[in-house]
Amino acid sequence: MQKDPVCGMMVDETRAKFTSNRGGKTIYFCSSACKASFDKNPQKYAQA
Repeated sequence: MQKDPVCGMMVDETRAKFTSNRGGKTIYFCSSACKASFDKNPQKYAQA
């Protein structure tokens, strides 16, 4: 399980539909809205 950096929800990476790649690392999201927020301003969530 991975933590969605936007909302804090735990996401099963084997079932995650929404991902982004940053610095060679896959980031997992619970929804398209969380992914969009992250993609718009990744620095805001970099330490999440």
